[in-house]
Amino acid sequence: MKTAIIGIGNILFMDEGIGVYASKYLESNYSFDKNIDIIDGGTLGFKLMRYYQEYDKVIILDTVSIEDAPGSVYNLPSEVLLGLGEYRKTAHEVEVVEMLEICSMLESIAKVNIIGIVPKDIESVGIGLTDAMKQSFKDYIQTLLKELQKSGIGYRKKDDVMLDKIIQKYANPSMKDINDIAV
Repeated sequence: MKTAIIGIGNILFMDEGIGVYASKYLESNYSFDKNIDIIDGGTLGFKLMRYYQEYDKVIILDTVSIEDAPGSVYNLPSEVLLGLGEYRKTAHEVEVVEMLEICSMLESIAKVNIIGIVPKDIESVGIGLTDAMKQSFKDYIQTLLKELQKSGIGYRKKDDVMLDKIIQKYANPSMKDINDIAV
């Protein structure tokens, strides 16, 4: 099964960047027993259609605008996501769902899950995460790993790079970090 994990978000707006940080965290700390593409999706938006069509399974790491406590983690299959009208509050949330709606009318579409976390602050300009996101980050990653296991994909921990170190690379990038981030 061809699988992609796509971290979505804008790191310039605090918690909005958690999907991007999570994708880099996974690359740094885990190896998988099957070929998985981990993609820093940033604010891909409508370009997501390509991934929905090229892969068998797509897992999107993102925030979700659901009325719940900040840090609450959700695993939303695409069928559920399409029924959540109130989910679409940020530009990329709209694009994620619109691409699902468009692709659902096509011949082939990946099985899509959103591993989402309710943000505390996606309006303040700043690189980093609120304490609520940092405290829930382990649960966020564990939810993703459980979804991979349900799909028959095993993993092993290969390193212990801390979340703060990953965020710091975005806050104060060296030229080497800029090249790593851009890849």
